[in-house]
Amino acid sequence: MSKIIAIAGNVGVGKTSLAERLHKRWGKKSILVLEAHYANPYLADFFNDMKRWAFNNQIAFLSLRFRSWLDVRESTQDTDSLIIIDRSIYEDGEIFARTLFEMGFMDERDYRTYRNLYETITKLLPEPDLIVYLRASVPFLIGRIIKRGRTYEQNLTIHYLNMLNRKYEAWIKRLRNECPDKLLIIDAEQYDFVNNEEDW
Repeated sequence: MSKIIAIAGNVGVGKTSLAERLHKRWGKKSILVLEAHYANPYLADFFNDMKRWAFNNQIAFLSLRFRSWLDVRESTQDTDSLIIIDRSIYEDGEIFARTLFEMGFMDERDYRTYRNLYETITKLLPEPDLIVYLRASVPFLIGRIIKRGRTYEQNLTIHYLNMLNRKYEAWIKRLRNECPDKLLIIDAEQYDFVNNEEDW
């Protein structure tokens, strides 16, 4: 039976880097599911006008993650693979959509519609065996975002990143109470698992 590791954390914290390194470590025994941000046709528009495109953007991500999971499930039905997911579907609903709603970028009708779909989809999916949460401060995240240079991310505000961080911490606190044995928290500012072998 396959095991699922989900790498969670705010924008720019290093999720993809960790997921890729884990995949390299486990090789053919693992399947890497990267966040397909490039396949979201609304992402650039969203960062330019968050209120106009928030609902479309979140629905697109929800659809992409669900489709990715269906593809993975189909290819791993009879195997004992380690499935490594770069950002879980739970972060879409519990962090990003909720933040956009609370910031006034998504109205109540759209948010309710989104939540109904999100809750229906997540009932169909197996829960991760382990969630690895990469924690970092907003100044650290901003430095990483600037360094990687994705044009559409340069409009992210400190306020938005702070709101996301607060939502992540609330979600992680809930997980610590509900399923502490399925959660690993890593300080991404203290451990450089990409460039430092000892940290890895």
